[in-house]
Amino acid sequence: MADRVTTITTGAAVSHVGRVRTQNQDSGYAGSSLFVVADGMGGHAGGDIASAIAVRRIAETDRLDFATPQEAEFALQSAMIAANQEISAAVEERPELTGMGTTVSALVRVDDVIATAHIGDSRIYLLRDGELSQITNDHTFVQRLVETGRITPEEAAVHPRRSVLMRVLGDIDQSPEIDTSILGTVPGDRWMLCSDGLTSYVPQERILAAMADQRTPADAANALVGEALEHGAPDNVTAIVLDIDRPGSGPSAAQLVGSAASGLDPELAASGRAHSRLPALLLHPIRTTTPEARFQPESEDYLDALIREDRRRLWRRRLTWLAAVALLLIAIAGAAVLGYRYTQTRYYVGFDGDRVAIYQGVQGTIGPIRLSHVVQETALTRSTLTSYARSQIDETISASSLEAAETVVDNAKQDSGG
Repeated sequence: MADRVTTITTGAAVSHVGRVRTQNQDSGYAGSSLFVVADGMGGHAGGDIASAIAVRRIAETDRLDFATPQEAEFALQSAMIAANQEISAAVEERPELTGMGTTVSALVRVDDVIATAHIGDSRIYLLRDGELSQITNDHTFVQRLVETGRITPEEAAVHPRRSVLMRVLGDIDQSPEIDTSILGTVPGDRWMLCSDGLTSYVPQERILAAMADQRTPADAANALVGEALEHGAPDNVTAIVLDIDRPGSGPSAAQLVGSAASGLDPELAASGRAHSRLPALLLHPIRTTTPEARFQPESEDYLDALIREDRRRLWRRRLTWLAAVALLLIAIAGAAVLGYRYTQTRYYVGFDGDRVAIYQGVQGTIGPIRLSHVVQETALTRSTLTSYARSQIDETISASSLEAAETVVDNAKQDSGG
C-alpha cells in the first residue's frame, strides 16, 4: 500500500439550546477525522436520547483506521444503521419513548478525500476559495416537492410543512435509506456540519461571512451559533467546523456537545446494545419486508397524503380569507347605508343656480354619489335678497327638518321685503 498522506484536520463543535427551548435535543461530535451532528426530532419524546445514542454510536468509528474512502463510507453507513437499531431497541425497552428519532449528518476524512453519510435535514457545507456549497440534500417534504417540480425553492422557504421530515433514524423504519458520498478535499478547505436551528434562521450569505471571516474553527463555530441567536432562533442550534491542512492548524481533542455530552442513561444505553439485532457491518444491506415492517415515511402514499392534506389546508385558508373579506365588505356596505340614511334626515337652504332652494341631505359627495338633492324650489332669487341674506345662503344654512328649512326661507323673504 502507498504511503499515507500526512494530514491535519482541526475541528470544533458548539451547541446551544436556543432562545425558546429548555432542552437541547441536538448532539455533536468533533474528533480527529470524524465529525457528526444529530438533531433529535422536535416535539417527540426522547429526541435528546435519540440524538445522543446516534452520535455516541457513530463516534466509535473515529477509532478505526480506514485504508480507503469506500471503507469509511461503508463504516459510516453501517454505524448509522446500527444506531437506528439501538434507538428502536431503546423504544422497546421504554415504550414511552415511541416516536423518538434524529437526523444525522456525518463525515470522515481519509487522506485527501471526505466520505459523508446523511439522513434528515441537518446539513454539510463546504467553503472553498470563498464559495459556499451545500453538500447534502434535505430529506424533507418540501424538498421532495421542489425536486418533483410541484413548488419552487422560494415557496419551499415559507411553506407551512417545511419542517416535515421524510427520513430519520428512529423506530419508524428498521432499515432507513441513508445518502452517502465520497468527495475530494484540498488544503485550505473549511467544512461545516449543522442542525437546522442554524439554516432555518440564518441566510446563506451570513453563514458564508461567519465561516470566511473567522481564523479558527472554534471562532467560526461560535460565530455561526451567535448568528442564529441574533436572528432569534428558537430552536436548538449546533455547528461543527473543520479545517483541512490550514497553515498554523494542529490536531484538536475529541469533543462531544449537546445532549450527547450530558451523559446517556447507562441502563438505556445498555438495553439498546443488548437488543442490537445484527453486527454493525452486516446491517446495511438488510431490508425489512415482513408484514410487521413499520410505516415507510418516504413512501409515495405518504407523500400523496401530505400533499392532499396541504391542499385542503390551503383551501381552508383561502375560504377563511374570502369569508373575512366578505364580512368586511358587508360591514362597510352596512355602515355606508346607515350613514347615507342619516344624511337624509338633515336639510339646508342654499342656491340652486340663481334661485333659493331647500335641500335634503348634507353637502358633499362620496365618489359619484351626491349626498343631497333639492326637495323644494322657492320664488326667491339672488337679486331679491338683501346682501346679508344672500351671503348667508351662499354659505348655506343648516336646518334640522323641512319645517325648519321653510322657516329660514320665510325669514329671508321678510328681510328682503317680500
